[in-house]
Amino acid sequence: MNTALQKVLENMESVIIGEKENLEYLLVALLSEGHVLLEGLPGVGKTKLALALSKSIDGEFKRVQFTPDVLPSDITGYYLYNRMTGEMDYKEGAALCNFLLADEINRASPRVQSSLLEAMEERQVTIEGETRRLPSPFMVIATQNAVENEGTYPLPEAQLDRFFMKLYITYPVRRDWREILNRYEYEDPMGKLAPVMSNQTLLNLREQAKEVLVNEKLKDYLLDVIEAIANHEAIKIGINPRGSLALIKGAKAWALLNGRDYVIPDDVQKVIVPIIGHRIRLKSGYEASLEHVERIIKEALRKVQIVV
Repeated sequence: MNTALQKVLENMESVIIGEKENLEYLLVALLSEGHVLLEGLPGVGKTKLALALSKSIDGEFKRVQFTPDVLPSDITGYYLYNRMTGEMDYKEGAALCNFLLADEINRASPRVQSSLLEAMEERQVTIEGETRRLPSPFMVIATQNAVENEGTYPLPEAQLDRFFMKLYITYPVRRDWREILNRYEYEDPMGKLAPVMSNQTLLNLREQAKEVLVNEKLKDYLLDVIEAIANHEAIKIGINPRGSLALIKGAKAWALLNGRDYVIPDDVQKVIVPIIGHRIRLKSGYEASLEHVERIIKEALRKVQIVV
């Protein structure tokens, strides 16, 4: 594994137990300049996962607890009249940071959810006709509970598609559960977590990820996989162009994470479910569960001949 990224992973694993794969996926999204949606039952550590990543990178972190009374201006910022100067002063919103934790995003109104769209896609916010660029890097990590639908606003497909990955956090196995009890019994180790990577190092790694080689045979393999998924009897809407680009970026990042400067089919197979699973839609009559979607994707992978 890449040495610098190994340090970040080990730093996160000092406070997050039993979630190595999801931590690796977070690093893939970080390298790919993507945003992540975390879903799981209450109390399984979604917020801590986001905090562990943001605290491991030397950047500015902000958190918004989404509720029905949160306003779009809380995200984008607003202008306030200054009596002393007679001018309008800009007050920064939560989006003006490197890592934005959108906690329980589905509890905010659709207007507030849509205020994130420009920030996530264009890396900018517009207030009263004036556009402000967001810092680099900029990453949104949003959470939502898998239960408690009352008082929530499901994310529209357009916004779901803006998330590079959707990760599911589940209950730990018994061995990891015991380690959580031991490590968190007397104090929260999150308070002692310190950055192990600078913003500039991260930006350099992102440039390295862009240079990872994807040959034409690998692109043919990826397109064959996309077609196989689209042609499955259960699929209503397959992978769109944004999703295919995300898949290439994710495969490049996974290759870099594992110390390679070229992509192999295994890289595509490793990242395809968290990148594609939330983008495809099933026909009515088919169970739209994670397990079913994952099974469809794996069936498609088995049908496609692996290139070398």
